[in-house]
Amino acid sequence: MTSLQSPPARRSGPGRSGAASDADLRRQLATTRPLVPTASIGGIVAAGAPLLVCMAIAVVGWFLTDAGGEGAPSGALRVGAHGWLMAHGSTVAIEGVRITAMPLGLTLLCAWVVWRVGHRVGESISGHGPDADRIADGARDLTVPYAAGLFAVGYAVVGVLTTSIAATAASAPSEARVVLWSVLLGLGVGGPAIAFGSGRAAIWLPVVPPAVRDSALVARRILSRWALICLVALVAGFVLDFSTAANVVSQLHADAGAVLLMTVLTLLLLPNALLFSSAYLVGPGFTVGTGTTVSTTAVVLGPLPMFPLLAALPDQGSQPWWTDWLMLTPILLAALVAGQVQRDRPVLAWDRAAIRGCAGGISAGVVLAILSGFAGGAVGPGRMQDVGPYVFDVLLHAITSFGIGGVVGALVVCWWQRDADGRVRSALRAVRARLPRRG
Repeated sequence: MTSLQSPPARRSGPGRSGAASDADLRRQLATTRPLVPTASIGGIVAAGAPLLVCMAIAVVGWFLTDAGGEGAPSGALRVGAHGWLMAHGSTVAIEGVRITAMPLGLTLLCAWVVWRVGHRVGESISGHGPDADRIADGARDLTVPYAAGLFAVGYAVVGVLTTSIAATAASAPSEARVVLWSVLLGLGVGGPAIAFGSGRAAIWLPVVPPAVRDSALVARRILSRWALICLVALVAGFVLDFSTAANVVSQLHADAGAVLLMTVLTLLLLPNALLFSSAYLVGPGFTVGTGTTVSTTAVVLGPLPMFPLLAALPDQGSQPWWTDWLMLTPILLAALVAGQVQRDRPVLAWDRAAIRGCAGGISAGVVLAILSGFAGGAVGPGRMQDVGPYVFDVLLHAITSFGIGGVVGALVVCWWQRDADGRVRSALRAVRARLPRRG
C-alpha cells in the first residue's frame, strides 16, 4: 500500500506528469478516509447486507409456498430476521420448542461478507497511522485495533436492533448470544481483514516465527482437505440412497417452490452435515436424537424427521467390516499433508520436523472439535433436542489421528531428505577425493 511506503517514495518529483500527480492524489484520498465513520459504517454494512438477503429470501419463500394466502409480509420479514439471528448463535422458540442449532452455512456467508467489507475498510483507512519505516523503527500503530473495535461495535448494534425489532413473546431470541457472536465475527474475522486490507499484515506476519507459520500451514491444509473428504463421503451416502430422499419429497407433496426452499435450507445446513460426516469418519460418530447413535461400528436410529438430507445416513444395524478402516483416513491425510509441507519447506532436524507435523495436526484436531461443537443442538421437540456429534470424543480422536499422522508424515519425508542429503555429500567427497591435489 502507498500509505505504508516511506515519505520520499510517495513524494511527487519534478519529473512526474500532472496525470500521475492526480492519480496519486486520488489514491491518497481513497486511503485516508475518516477512520471512525468508515469503520463503524463498514460494520453496519457487513451485518445489514446478509440480514436484508435473509429477509428477501423469506418474503420470496412466503410467496412461493402459499402465494401470500396466509400470513403477512411482516411475518415473512420476521422469519428472515430470525434466521439471521440463528446464524449468530441466537436460540429461537418455535411453537414452544426452543431451537438451538445454528445454520452454519448462513454463518459462513456472514463471515465471508465481514471479510470482504473489512478488507475494503482496511484499504480505505490504510493511510492513517505511521508509515512502514516508522513501524519498522518500533512506532506504535493502533489503526487496526481501533478500526476493528469500531467495526465490531457497528456490527453488534445491528444485531441488538434486529433482536429488539424481530423479537416476540413466543420467539424470545437470545440477545446476549447475538452480541457475543457479533463481536467474535467483528474482531475475529473483520480484524484480520482490516489488517490485510490496510497492509499491516504484510509487516506483522514476518515477525511470526517460521515454525509457527509452518504449523499453521499444516493445520490449514489438513482442515481444507478434510472438508473435501467429508463432502465426498456425504455425497456418496446421499447418492447411494437417493431413492429415500425422492420418496421423502413425494410424501411431502412438495411443489416446485417448496422444493426450491428445501434446497436452499439444505445448502445452509451443508456445513453442519459435513461436520456430522467428519465425526463419522474420525470414529466416535454422532447422534440424531436421544438414544440414537451413528458410527462406523453400529447405527441405532429411531423415527426421523422427513428431511431429504437424512437419506445420507447409513442403514440401521451392524456395519460392514470395512467401515472400521475409515478411521485410518484422518491419519493418512495428516501424514500426506505434513509430508508435503516438509517437502516444500524442508527442515533436516528430526525434532523440528516432528514438532511441526505434530503441532499442525493437533491444532487441526482442536479446531475441528470446536467447529463440531457448533454443528448440533436442539432441532425439534422431544428426542430431537439432542442432535450433534460427540464433541469430546471427536476432540480425542481428531488430535490423536491428525497428530500421529502429522508426525509420521513429517519424519518419513525428513528421513528421505536427510538420506538424499547424505548421498549428495558422499558423492561430493568421492569426487573431491579423485581430483588431483595441487602442489
